[in-house]
Amino acid sequence: MRPVVVAAPGGVLSENITFANAGVVLAGSLTLPDGGAPTPGVVMVGGSGPSDRDNDTHFPPIRRHLVDAGIAVLSYDKRGVGGSSGDWLDATMDDLASDAAAALDFLRARPEVRSGAAGLFGHSEGGWVVLRATTLRDDVPWVVTNGGPGTTPAAQDRYALDTSLRRAEGISDDEVEAALAAYDRVVEAGRRDADFAEVARLAESPPTAFTEIAAEVDERYWRLLKRKQDHDPVPDALRLRCPHLAIFGADDEVVPVADSIRLFTAAACHRDRDSRATLTVEVFPGADHRVRTDGTSLAPGYLDTLSRWINGRTGDQGV
Repeated sequence: MRPVVVAAPGGVLSENITFANAGVVLAGSLTLPDGGAPTPGVVMVGGSGPSDRDNDTHFPPIRRHLVDAGIAVLSYDKRGVGGSSGDWLDATMDDLASDAAAALDFLRARPEVRSGAAGLFGHSEGGWVVLRATTLRDDVPWVVTNGGPGTTPAAQDRYALDTSLRRAEGISDDEVEAALAAYDRVVEAGRRDADFAEVARLAESPPTAFTEIAAEVDERYWRLLKRKQDHDPVPDALRLRCPHLAIFGADDEVVPVADSIRLFTAAACHRDRDSRATLTVEVFPGADHRVRTDGTSLAPGYLDTLSRWINGRTGDQGV
């Protein structure tokens, strides 16, 4: 089948592509700078849930900027989303990391891309994914986590619940604490591999502000949550053998930014960490989980910071 090539803004070309990995076929888009010598490249990995190649509306402006800065961009639909086969609800973190690694191999095989200058970018859950993918191989030159937690999913979700309830109107501190206690009981049940019926009872008895949130989880999603809840990115950070850029919005209500920076920094300072595994942390004031300052626009300086850092790791001069 011939690839489908469509015009993209700025005279660049975006090509619909597919690549295979471990029994699934993943569909995505490859956007290339216009002409010239082979360029650096990046695989962009989306966040949790049924994320597509655009990660909702988050990736397109980042993609456009990176391509304008001379960086080829590949992003893809998660398993079972868009044009991809498989099912993200059945996937493990290792499955998702393997998909990201396969995407990187596909990107590197393109003649328009300098294979040794193509790395990984992961947003939110994608941060856990790209850190794991980077540790599975020795040839990733750099990795970017964008709103990627340094904590486990269980700790990150607890932070998000705490933050959202405390900012809600009409909920007392005691009610928040009761909801968090219910959340903790559910997490502990997950560690015992409790079935869905037991967890549903725990979330409902006694009723708390967490009960309504838990009611949105069905049996298949519960199996996914308990499977990944204690995934710890710190061992992956310790095993890095390349530079790591960790980007955060200071007003992120989903990810515990201070804790994440502390954990990534401790890993970077560990005596067993590879000397190539430098850590750069960028925190954008007033920005949210997607590093936006008004809910729609990316934080001032974010795009230039990202492209300069990537190009600085590849020997290119970026925007």
